[in-house]
Amino acid sequence: MHRRLWTLALAAALASPAAFSADKPNLTGTWNLNVQKSEFGPSPGPDKFVRKIEHKDPELKMTTIQAFQGQERTNDVVYTIDGTEHTVKSGQAEAQITATWKGNVLEVKSVRNVQGNEIVAVETWTLAEDGKTLSTVSHIKAPMGELDLKFLFEKE
Repeated sequence: MHRRLWTLALAAALASPAAFSADKPNLTGTWNLNVQKSEFGPSPGPDKFVRKIEHKDPELKMTTIQAFQGQERTNDVVYTIDGTEHTVKSGQAEAQITATWKGNVLEVKSVRNVQGNEIVAVETWTLAEDGKTLSTVSHIKAPMGELDLKFLFEKE
């Protein structure tokens, strides 16, 4: 009876997603936003949006270059993908970031306090099987309501 129980337990463990987890995707590269395939909610899309990523798990360094109405802005951040909360400075503001793998999808949660208001964003990053498309879906909760955004980046 014990042998049968162990056999069933082993079979269940091997069938779990964790047992078959493939290597996590490497997100390194220069990623350009495809504005036509992205969704910006009520806002117009940016003139330029580029993410330059250096990814050596558990560290992900990213330089973001955005231009909107003639104003270009560059921002550098470093995420630690280990499920622990850490502080990231973005411009003049700080955010509490928790980055973790959910299977082969990277989930980045950020909590910011802007003028006394808490803004929580949960962003999921999914790399296409061919490695040429990175999609991010963001769900943002703020005092004025909730918003969903979808960005499709193509590798340079």
